[in-house]
Amino acid sequence: MVEEILVTLRANEKVDPTLAIWGWEVPLYLYLGGLAAGLMVFAALTVLQRRDEQAPFAASRAVLWAPVVLSVGMAALFLDLEHRLYVYRFYTAFEPSSPMSWGSWFLVLVYPASIALALAGLRGGYPVLAALLTRAPGGAALLDLAERYRRPLAVANVALGVCLGIYTGILLSAFSARPFWNTGLLGPLFLVSGLSTAAALIVLAARHHHAEKTLFTRIDIGLILTEALLVALLLVNLATGTRPQIEALQAIFGGGHTVSFWVFFALLGLLVPLVLEVLELRGVCLWFVAAPVLVLLGGFVLRQVTVDLGQQSAWHRYEQGYDAALIERLREVGR
Repeated sequence: MVEEILVTLRANEKVDPTLAIWGWEVPLYLYLGGLAAGLMVFAALTVLQRRDEQAPFAASRAVLWAPVVLSVGMAALFLDLEHRLYVYRFYTAFEPSSPMSWGSWFLVLVYPASIALALAGLRGGYPVLAALLTRAPGGAALLDLAERYRRPLAVANVALGVCLGIYTGILLSAFSARPFWNTGLLGPLFLVSGLSTAAALIVLAARHHHAEKTLFTRIDIGLILTEALLVALLLVNLATGTRPQIEALQAIFGGGHTVSFWVFFALLGLLVPLVLEVLELRGVCLWFVAAPVLVLLGGFVLRQVTVDLGQQSAWHRYEQGYDAALIERLREVGR
C-alpha cells in the first residue's frame, strides 16, 4: 500500500509536485475572453458618447466581433474539458462559491447583450447583413427594436464587459492553493490587458480612418501605462508576500519564464508598442501595424506565462519518485 501511494501519487506529474493540467486552451480562452470584453466596453462607450462619426468601427462593427471572438475562446475551453459530453451540467446547478459556475451563467447574459447591441448598429456597420436579416420574417422589426433601445443596451454592455474582463483574472486568483495566483490584482490586470488588446484591434481595423485610429492609439497608450503599473504592483505584492510567493517569482527572475515574461511580454508587448504609439501620435510613422500587433501578442503571452507559472507554484514541496529508504522506514514504523 505504501509503495502504491508513493509511486502512483507522488510520481504523478499531473498531481504532485506540479499541477500541469492546463495547456494552451485555457490561456487562449482567458485571452479571447478579455479581448471580447474590451470590444464590448469600447463599442458601448462609443455609442453612449455619441461618437459614431469619429469612431464608426467601434460604434457599429466592433461589438459584432465580441461574440465571435468569445465563441472561439469557448471552443478552446471545450477542447480542454476531460468529459466534453457533460458540459451541459454547468447549467443544471449553480454553486455560489465556484467562479466557474458564476462564469458559466454569466455568459448567458453576455451573449444576448452583445448580439443585441450588434443588431442595433447592423444597418450602419454591416448593411449587407442587415439587408439579409430584413428579408427574414420579423427581421426589420427586430432591427428597429434594437435601435430603439440602443443606449440601454450600451449601458448593459459596459457593465457586462467589465465583469467579463475581471472574471478572467478572478478565475485564476480563486485558486488560493497556487501562490502566484493568490493575489487580488489579477482581475484588474486582466481587465486592463483585455481593454488594451481590444483598443489595438480597433486601431488595426480602423487604420484607414485617421480620427478613430488616433483616438484609440491615445486610449491604448493610457492602458499600456496602467497595465505596466499593475504588473509592477503584482510583482511587489508577491515579492513582499509569503515564502512560496517569493519562490514563485524566481521563475521570472532567472528561471524558466524569464525570457517569456521580460522579453516577449514586458519589452515587446508593452514597452516597444508604447514607444511606437507615442511616435505615431507625433507623426513619426515607422511601421504603424507593428504596435497593435505586438500588443495583441503580448496580451496572450501574459496569460500563457501566468497560467504556466501559477501551475508550477505550490505551497508545499514534495520529493518526487520512488524512495526505497523512505519506504523501509515507513515499514519499520508500521511494525
